[in-house]
Amino acid sequence: MTKSMNLFMSKLVNSVLVIMALSLTGYVSVSHAFDSHPLNTTAFFGKYKLADVNDGFDIPWGMVQLPNQDILVSERRGELRVIHQGKLLDKSIQGLPKIDNNGQGGLLDLALDPDFINNSWLYFTYADDSGDGRGSNTALMRAKLNLATMSLSNQTRLYKGKVNSTKGQHYGSRIAFDEKGYVYFSIGDRGRRDENPQDLKKDGGKIYRLHKDGSIPSDNPFLDENGKTTAVFSYGHRNPQGLAFDTSTGVLWSHEHGPKGGDEINVISAGKNYGWPVVSYGVNYSGTTFTELTEKKGMANPALYWLPSIAPSAMIYITSDKYPQLKGKLLLGSMKFGYIVAVSVTDNKVEQQFKLFNNLGRVRSLMQGVDGFIYVGLDGGGIKKLLPIDT
Repeated sequence: MTKSMNLFMSKLVNSVLVIMALSLTGYVSVSHAFDSHPLNTTAFFGKYKLADVNDGFDIPWGMVQLPNQDILVSERRGELRVIHQGKLLDKSIQGLPKIDNNGQGGLLDLALDPDFINNSWLYFTYADDSGDGRGSNTALMRAKLNLATMSLSNQTRLYKGKVNSTKGQHYGSRIAFDEKGYVYFSIGDRGRRDENPQDLKKDGGKIYRLHKDGSIPSDNPFLDENGKTTAVFSYGHRNPQGLAFDTSTGVLWSHEHGPKGGDEINVISAGKNYGWPVVSYGVNYSGTTFTELTEKKGMANPALYWLPSIAPSAMIYITSDKYPQLKGKLLLGSMKFGYIVAVSVTDNKVEQQFKLFNNLGRVRSLMQGVDGFIYVGLDGGGIKKLLPIDT
């Protein structure tokens, strides 16, 4: 057995022992035997269904629902579309900046200002090819949305990752607001694993925090440290594509893609280092190793990790009374295995994960709408509404 295989197997041993014990008790049905937390495949299976909303989408990267219940959807290729009463309008929203539709880049996440009903601010992330160097990097912009004219105005780029990259992977990027008036967003390592995530003078592999107008909060963790990127809130990330606040506690949760194995859920705290690529439960896609460490002093351990990788996408915290069994849980998608995962958390720790559905396709986006319903965006499969099945 090669050194790489020995290391990979050693990373699985503890998970295997735990899951064997749970399986013998009949507590859980196991499908991903090496996850840090066993995947319960029975508790919620068959209790929900998906109803068609609209199928006219290729890669619906992000979704928001407006106060009038229209749904905005970002097509990664660079279009902002509107679903009105279940119909996809022919005209897309005009006024987007130039977007680099490249690899995993394009028009990415969408988020409404918490006071959108009064100020009409729409926030979005995208691949921006302006600035230094060839290629592009992730940017955060806000603009006023006018649905009557199907247009954006007052466009302001709030932040852009410095130094472009021609690599087409790991743009991130999700957006979340807290209750104190801050906006958070993520940028992946942009395919520069050994350069960006651990270097606080470089963008990439970070989660950022700004005031809603783009200014830097005075209590950001690295504000006064010479030469460091002052917008950074946490670092040592690979490619965070899930970001959501537990509104009952104010805790920020994130998930990110690992390489071959080692996808993670993390509790995000100011100034913490989440280890990539110094520590990881994954290996290179070729099977070779890049680290022998799964933990290290001074680096935060994941709240949950997946082996094999599930390719997690989007993440929302459920508050709606329409889903009593899901309320208070995190919900995320799997692009690799085509299902939805509900995660129960207590005291900033993951308790258990549950699988909903089988073989949905690539689950790209999730949204809890203002109408209280959960919406699911599937690559090539359109937008669906999650509905409980009456018992």
